[in-house]
Parts: sequence; C-alpha cells; structure tokens
Amino acid sequence: MIYRDEELIAPPRKPSWAHRLWRYGPVLIWIGLIFWASTDQFSSENTAQVIQPWLVWLFPGMSAETLDWLHGVIRKSAHVTEYAIFALLVARAFLSSSRPWLARGWFVAGFLVLTALAASDEYHQSFVPSRTAAVTDVLIDMSGGLVALTILALLRQWLKARRRAKIAAAYRG
Repeated sequence: MIYRDEELIAPPRKPSWAHRLWRYGPVLIWIGLIFWASTDQFSSENTAQVIQPWLVWLFPGMSAETLDWLHGVIRKSAHVTEYAIFALLVARAFLSSSRPWLARGWFVAGFLVLTALAASDEYHQSFVPSRTAAVTDVLIDMSGGLVALTILALLRQWLKARRRAKIAAAYRG
C-alpha cells in the first residue's frame, strides 16, 4: 500500500471491464433517466396532472396562481436533486478511477461533465415540442451538482483532518 498525505492509496492495477462497469454503469443509467425526464412525458402539463391534485388535497384553499408557482418550484427542485445525484455518481466514479489525474481532479472533471450534461439536456429539450429549453435551467442543474460536489469535498477534507488528528494522537499517546 502507498500513503499520500496520510491517505491510504491502493497500488495501481490494471482495471477490468467489470470494475469500470461498476464505476460508470450507475452514471450511464442516471444519464438515461435524465434524458427520459426531458421527454414529453415529464412536460409541465403532464407533471401538473400528477402534482397539482396532491397540492390541492394538501392545501385546499390554495389559489390557482400559488398552485402554479408551487408546481414550478417542485419541478425546479427536481432538477437540483437529479443533478446533485448525478454529480455524486460521477464523483464516485472519478474518485475510484485507475487514472491518477482523474482521481486527483475529480471535482473539476465532475463539474465539467455535469455542465456538459446540463447543456446537452437543455439542447435535447429544444427539440421536444412540449418542452422549453432555457439557460436558467442549465444554471439550476449546475448549481445542484455544484452544491453536491462541494459538500462531498468538504466532507472528504473533514474526514482527512480527523484521520490526521487520530494519527497524531496515536503518536503522542
């Protein structure tokens, strides 16, 4: 085993297809789900038929304007959530990569992949008649992924500091 900054690193090994599939399979499946969610089936009109009856049931006195606004908030929250999950799946794949540059640069590489997917998803939506493509949606998607990547980076730093403190305490003790 190799230690880098008190972090245990597995020695380089020849990656197998099964290992790559384990890393990148969930990413590819999630990309498929994102593009499926960009079809007509998930247009605002179609999701309103599912979401708005629940909102009316929960809040019977809600005005039509508030109902439409809340439906929009729920839809945009779904964008943030789906791209946060995507970012975490990409980070998982890159952090366990056999390519050292990718494992070290997981944050930047993950954000670039996230940005490319968000832009291509909106481009895809521009061809779906019942959907609209908007730069603001790309920014919303990117923000969801960026928040997830930032939380993961902070968590990793905190865990690394904790490990260092435990090692230092063991040497003092």
